[in-house]
Amino acid sequence: MQRLQTRPQFQAVLAGAVVAKTVHFVLHRNALDARAPQAPDSKKNRDNSLPAGDTRVSPASLFPHDCTWMGAMVPKRWAKRAVTRNAIKRQIYTLSAGFEDQYPVAAFVVRLRREFSRQQFVSATSAPLKEAVRHEVLALLQAGLAASRPAAHAQTA
Repeated sequence: MQRLQTRPQFQAVLAGAVVAKTVHFVLHRNALDARAPQAPDSKKNRDNSLPAGDTRVSPASLFPHDCTWMGAMVPKRWAKRAVTRNAIKRQIYTLSAGFEDQYPVAAFVVRLRREFSRQQFVSATSAPLKEAVRHEVLALLQAGLAASRPAAHAQTA
């Protein structure tokens, strides 16, 4: 399983479908089989990202390896402290590695969409917070797997 690393990779996946949701997380997917025309370099911004709404870059140029890609997006808005963001990302990447052989060849992003209650989880990296994140990400990945399987079977038929 490869990790998403560039802004255009994340933008391409976030432009794809939402395949699963939990209270705090969303799983986005971009099937890598759809081939779109290459965007001209003049359309790119200085930071090598696409203009808003422009999704014309081919998946082959963004995702060179034919495998499952995973990214974790934990905005500062929902996890203020870096130690919390890093702990959440570690949980996402560790749990997603267990699903590597089960997921179809596609690019996925797990995105934090809501803050964990500071009243319930006072410490930035408490064991209860890590357990809650682990439980919810596991449920999200299982729901995403269930949602991805019919699409994978329909493509082969």
